[in-house]
Amino acid sequence: MRKGKGVFKLNKLKGAFVFFAFQNAGNDLVWRKNEMQKCEQLYEGKAKKVFLTDDPDILIVSYKDDATAFNGLKKGTIVGKGAINNRMTNSLFQKIEKEGVPTHFIQELNDRETAVRRVEIVPLEVIVRNVAAGSFSKRLGVEEGTVLAEPTIEFSYKNDELGDPLINSHFAKALKLATAREIEIIEKYAFQVNEILKVEYLKAGLRLIDFKIEFGRFHGKIILADEISPDTCRLWDVESGEKMDKDRFRRDLGGVEDAYIQVAKRLGLEMESK
Repeated sequence: MRKGKGVFKLNKLKGAFVFFAFQNAGNDLVWRKNEMQKCEQLYEGKAKKVFLTDDPDILIVSYKDDATAFNGLKKGTIVGKGAINNRMTNSLFQKIEKEGVPTHFIQELNDRETAVRRVEIVPLEVIVRNVAAGSFSKRLGVEEGTVLAEPTIEFSYKNDELGDPLINSHFAKALKLATAREIEIIEKYAFQVNEILKVEYLKAGLRLIDFKIEFGRFHGKIILADEISPDTCRLWDVESGEKMDKDRFRRDLGGVEDAYIQVAKRLGLEMESK
C-alpha cells in the first residue's frame, strides 16, 4: 500500500470542498473520498478567521487583509495580504514538511482559505533570531543588523492581555504550558525550520533576520501550525538591506503592499489577479 499523505482538494461545490485523503486505519493507510462542509466560525484573530468543518480533525483557515502591530495598538489594512500570506505559508509549509518537520497543512482551497489539521495550540510564541533587530536590539542594546554568533530562540507566553511576555522554558514547564519533551521537540523543529527558511529566502534574494512560529498538538504529536509570511518574518533585501516585511507597516515606511507582492514574486508564487 502506498504510504504518505493524500492529495486533498478536487473542487468546490455549493459550499462543500470535495477531496481525497488518506485516513489512518489501524497501522494502515486507506483512501477515502470526503465532501467537507465548511461550518460555523470558531474563532477570529488579528489576521485570520477559523471555521469548523464537519470533520472534527479539520479546520478551514481564512486569511484577512487586516494588519496590527504592537499587540493590537496599531491597526490598518494591507491590501492583498491575506491571499499572499495564505499562498506563501502553504508553499513554505510543504517544503518544511518534505524536510521532516510535520505541519498542520492539508490543502489550499482557494486564494484565501486553507484546510488544516485541528491542533491544540501550545501557548508559546517561538522566536528564532539570526540578526539583531526589533525588540532584541532595544532590550539588549545591540545595534540593529548585528549578525549573531549563532541563532537564538525565545519564548513568549501567548496572552494578549499581558502583552505576550517573554518567558523561558522553565516558566513554560512550571506553568504547564508545555512538557520538557515538547519543548525539546519545539526547539529542534524551530532551528530546523530556520535552516530551511534561510535557504529558501536566500534563493529569493532575501536575508532571514528573525521569525515567529507556533506549534500545536495533533493527537498528542507536536506539529508546526499558524503561518510563515512577511507578517511573521523579518526579511531584508540581500543587496540593499531594504525591509521587505511588516516592519514597513510598524515603522510607517510606506510601500507595504509592494513589499509583500515583491516577496511573493521572488518566491515564485502565482497570485490570482484582482
